[in-house]
Amino acid sequence: MKRGRITMNDVAELAGVSTMTVSNVINDRVRVSPEARERVLAAIRESGYQINAAARSLRSGRSGVIGLAVPQVGNAYFGMFAALVIEEAQRHGYHVAVEQTGAVAVGEAAAVAQSRRLQLDGLILSLANAEADAPGLPLTDQSPPLVVLGEQDPAGRFDHVTVANEAGTAAATAHLIDQGCKRIAVVTGGNLDRLTMFTRRYNGYRTALEERGIRPDPRLRFVVDALSREGARATGHRIADSGLGVDGVVALNDMVAMGVIRGLHDRGVSVPGDVRVIGFDDLPESEVFIPSLSTVRPDHRWKAAKAVDLILSRIDDPLIPPREFTAPFEVVQRESTA
Repeated sequence: MKRGRITMNDVAELAGVSTMTVSNVINDRVRVSPEARERVLAAIRESGYQINAAARSLRSGRSGVIGLAVPQVGNAYFGMFAALVIEEAQRHGYHVAVEQTGAVAVGEAAAVAQSRRLQLDGLILSLANAEADAPGLPLTDQSPPLVVLGEQDPAGRFDHVTVANEAGTAAATAHLIDQGCKRIAVVTGGNLDRLTMFTRRYNGYRTALEERGIRPDPRLRFVVDALSREGARATGHRIADSGLGVDGVVALNDMVAMGVIRGLHDRGVSVPGDVRVIGFDDLPESEVFIPSLSTVRPDHRWKAAKAVDLILSRIDDPLIPPREFTAPFEVVQRESTA
């Protein structure tokens, strides 16, 4: 590759395609075969070609930036997911502006309003507290295209990508039953009156027990006081001190599972010797935690790619009927349920 400024012609030569094909990939204008697209993107990475976002914006009337609004940037799950969304968006020549909502309705509404003020091309919104069909979201004709993530039901108004909360937790519970557990506790959040991740995952736990002929015991539902490792650690103490003969724990996510394991360890309870524990999410640290954590692994990359594909197609054609997708998952068995 020559020295100096890299041009679109240079990228085309390196990829073995026409300059028009490179332009189509960069501007995501027309359908390009996956093979040609990958060659162009590889050539862009290898050559260091810089997409002129300002020029593209002038030509297309778009900013080349999409928004991603998540509850907490510092949360390990959302940090991991944001990185995947950024990577997928870059493949299409887009940048990502990340916003933090605080998992409260006012923060989610503010993210929508901010995306409009900044003239973002679209917004991927992790909806935790506002109802997508409620007046809490300040949607107007000038609002950018919207893709909703999470457990809230968008009432068919928006593109929606979620994970298999019920089916995943049911599979996790069934895994503990298959490992011989008889007294399986579940660690959830406190409010089950609304449609949330807590509700859906708790329902999956109950469904698995009932399908195996096990009557759910309400005493085996433990509410974590704070969604933190320390809050989960305290829950582990309560499980160990309960005297309920718990031999298995389904935790609402990996972070909580790790805290519970630490709390059980504080009380001299061995995992998996005395109690088997399984989480949900498959965070990167789950594999190196001691004991390594069994978990439900949604396909996070699939979810990120689907969200980006939906928002870009919605940008191109705002009149497409709303679509809904659920990420595939698998149960990963590690030491904590061995």
